Amino acid sequence: MIYNLLHNIKNQDITYIPENRVTGRLSGHSPCTNWANPKNWPYRHHPIKNANSVGPKPRPAVFLLTFGKQQPQKQSDMNRICKLFGIRYPIIQGGMVWCSGWRLATAVSQAGGLGLLGAGSMHPETLVEHIRKMKAATDRPWGVNVPLMYPEIDRLMDILIREEVKIVFTSAGSPKKFTPMLHEAGVTVAHVVSSSKFARKCEEAGVDAIVAEGFEAGGHNGREETTTLTLIPQVRRATGLPVVAAGGIGSGEAMLAAMALGAEGVQIGTLFALSAESSASEAFKQRCLALDEGGTMLCLKKLSPTRLVRNGLFDKVAEAEARGAHAEELRDILGKAASKRGIFEGDTEQGELEIGQIASSVDAIRPAGDIVRQLVEDFRKAQKDVAAIDF
Repeated sequence: MIYNLLHNIKNQDITYIPENRVTGRLSGHSPCTNWANPKNWPYRHHPIKNANSVGPKPRPAVFLLTFGKQQPQKQSDMNRICKLFGIRYPIIQGGMVWCSGWRLATAVSQAGGLGLLGAGSMHPETLVEHIRKMKAATDRPWGVNVPLMYPEIDRLMDILIREEVKIVFTSAGSPKKFTPMLHEAGVTVAHVVSSSKFARKCEEAGVDAIVAEGFEAGGHNGREETTTLTLIPQVRRATGLPVVAAGGIGSGEAMLAAMALGAEGVQIGTLFALSAESSASEAFKQRCLALDEGGTMLCLKKLSPTRLVRNGLFDKVAEAEARGAHAEELRDILGKAASKRGIFEGDTEQGELEIGQIASSVDAIRPAGDIVRQLVEDFRKAQKDVAAIDF
C-alpha cells in the first residue's frame, strides 16, 4: 500500500487546461460543450458506475502532478478538476463569509485558480453587485459558494441563474433539490461534505464534484469530527466523482499529500481569508496571525459544530456548554450577527472569529495571487523531494 502511494506521487501529472479549453475545444480534439456530464470526463478504462451498479466503483486514472505545461495533454492525462472548471491549477479559494468578495475571488481566478464569492454573508442585492463586478474584472472562471441553510435560498438561486453564474458550490444542506435546476441552467455544481455517506448521497443527487472537508477547517464543520487525512481516502473510495480536499491545507506540501490520498484538487480557506484582498477586518487578520497551535477549538456542537478562535465569546460559549446549556441559551450568548461583528467589524474579543487550524502557520498578509503561485512552487518542490524517498 505504501509502495503504491509513493508510486502514485512519483508518476502523476496534473496539467492545466489550455486557454481555449474554456470554450470547450482542445487542440487536436473535437469540441465538447458539456464538461459537467460525467460521460465526457477522462477515464482510461472505466466509465463511472451509477448508484445501482454492483461492486466497487472504479477509480479514475491516476494523474501526474505537473502544472503549467505549454503543450496540451491528451484528455486522458488531464486533471478532472482543472477540466471541469476550466482552470489552470486545481486550487479553489473557499467561499468564506465576510472574507470572500469580488476582489479576493478575482485575484485567485486571475492567478489560475478558482475564486469563489461567499454568498453566505451577502444580502441578495449585495450578491448581485459582487457578481457583476466579477464579470467586469475577469474573464477567467469563477463561482459562488451558497450555504443551503440560507434563509432566502430560493431567491438566491434565482439570482445565480438570472445572472448566468456558471459554477456554484453548495454546502450546509442537501443538494438534491437545487442541483437539477442549476444543471438545467448550465451550471456546474460541487457540494461540500464531511463524510463518505454524504458523498454518496451527493453523487445520487447528480452533483459534478465533491469537496471533502475535514474538521481542521475554520467555521462550520461536520458532526463527525473526521480529519482530512482520514476523510479523503474514504470519500475517494465511496464515489467516482472528482474529489476536492479541504480542511487544514495551507501549503504545497499539504496539497501534494491530499492529492496522493486521492483528491484531484484542494479548497483553501484560511490562507485566503488572511490575504490582502480578503474583505475581513485588519483586526481579525492580525489576531489570527498571532495564533499558536491550539488557538482554535471546535464548539457549538448542539447547534452547528464550528471552529472558532479562543476569545472572550468562545469562553462564554465553552462555559455554557460545560454546564449543559440548551441550544436556545447558546443562541442568546452568540447574539445576532456574531460572525459579522468579529470577522468584518473587528471585535476580536466578543465577536465570532472563524478560522482554520492552519492559521498558526501563517506569518504574513500576502496578495492572493502570490499565495497561489507559492502553493504551486512549493508543490513542485515537494514532489521532487518525495520522488527521492526510498527504503
